[in-house]
Amino acid sequence: MSTPTFETFSQQARSEGFDEIIVREWAPQLHLETHTHPFDVSACVARGEYWLTTGEEVLHLKAGDTFRLARNVPHAELYGPEGATVWVARAN
Repeated sequence: MSTPTFETFSQQARSEGFDEIIVREWAPQLHLETHTHPFDVSACVARGEYWLTTGEEVLHLKAGDTFRLARNVPHAELYGPEGATVWVARAN
């Protein structure tokens, strides 16, 4: 899967109603315990890899992968040995 450009990702997200687009840089091996967000998320992994756990499901996401997460869904995150860059669109 090819990674879109940040501009393409941003334009698509805005056309779908996402109102905030940010770039997140995550440290190697960072583990975020189960938490929630008060916004919907559409995201694209631009660099690195990480594991997103929701309930019993674990997604292993790598550069080029996209995912969505609804607001208030409990999830945990574990970032790979190189950390990760994730483009995040939020619908507040």
